[in-house]
Amino acid sequence: MKITEIRCAGLHGATPEGGWSTEIQPDDCVHTLIVVLTDADIIGLGSVFTNSDLVQASLDVLKPIYEGENALEPERVSEKLHQNTFWLGRGGAITHTISGIDIALWDILGKATGQPVGRLLGGRYRERVQPYASLLMDEPEKMKDRLEPVMSEGFRAFKIGWGPFGRRESFKHDEEIVKAARNAIGDDAKLMVDAGGSDAFWPNGYKWALRTSSMLADYDVTWFEEPLTPDSLDDFKRLREHSPVPVSGGEVLTRRQEFVPWLQGQAFDIVQPDVTKVGGISEERRIAWMAQDNGIQFIPHGWNTAVGLAADLHLASAFPRTNFVEYLTGSPFIDEIVLNAWSLDEEGTLEIPTSPGLGLELNPDAVEKYTGRKDLLSP
Repeated sequence: MKITEIRCAGLHGATPEGGWSTEIQPDDCVHTLIVVLTDADIIGLGSVFTNSDLVQASLDVLKPIYEGENALEPERVSEKLHQNTFWLGRGGAITHTISGIDIALWDILGKATGQPVGRLLGGRYRERVQPYASLLMDEPEKMKDRLEPVMSEGFRAFKIGWGPFGRRESFKHDEEIVKAARNAIGDDAKLMVDAGGSDAFWPNGYKWALRTSSMLADYDVTWFEEPLTPDSLDDFKRLREHSPVPVSGGEVLTRRQEFVPWLQGQAFDIVQPDVTKVGGISEERRIAWMAQDNGIQFIPHGWNTAVGLAADLHLASAFPRTNFVEYLTGSPFIDEIVLNAWSLDEEGTLEIPTSPGLGLELNPDAVEKYTGRKDLLSP
């Protein structure tokens, strides 16, 4: 089965706020869909956490390498793409684009073999997994109003992040935000805190993070995410050793090679690679194995699309300690572009798809609405 064409289309018109210091707008494109076509009329779906202009430019560079390749060999084809583009800059837009291609090739392999991707990854340790609702922080008096609608949807785990947290030079203000969130969701729900240390010019360092981690422990926070700038390896190591709550990160790292010093150096309790940036399912699986060998929990970063969420669900099924996936709440790129809407059970968990491939079918009308393309999903 040969690759005949790869298409991409950016999602825009309803891009959710990210809490970034230079905030993205609804018409900005940060998520791009990938569609891989084959000579057997099997179509694979992928997703990239990158602007569509960058993805299209990357596809133009990659085309001579992937054209006519075997669509049933995702790991080999993806590695071929990586190996032949080192000089263009490992880890940038090309690596992100290869991520989307790789996800789509796994989708094709599953459809061709009649198996869900999670089984092809080695087997399914679980059939359901708990999603945590990912939403922005706000002023303390507004946190209840942010959380209650999400709670009514059935979520039992919540990650609050970015916004004013850590940006007011007020430890008391940070604590009031977390206190308000805990009071809103109650003692039994899981609460995670994401400082957003990968924001531009993150102002806080090790001592702030250590002090904040002690405060978070008082509110039974499950993990403290991105408390430091993404390249502060030594400070992450120190914080992970002394923090009373687990420390997580890694969403901006790409390819397995970049994760080696972080995992071997015990810089994280929980590592969070993003399948739509890191190199795809093939690469994320290798990183997850490495994390497992170093006693570090693997939980995917998932601030992306329905396609990225589906990939995360299958990855979660293939690793015994991956007990959460991220669910970006309020995003039409997750909730509207699928034909069968995601639904939580009474325990607040999501079913991991059992149908072939990613087990995902996109809504053509919604895809056209948010991409402006009628032909994206056409054979």
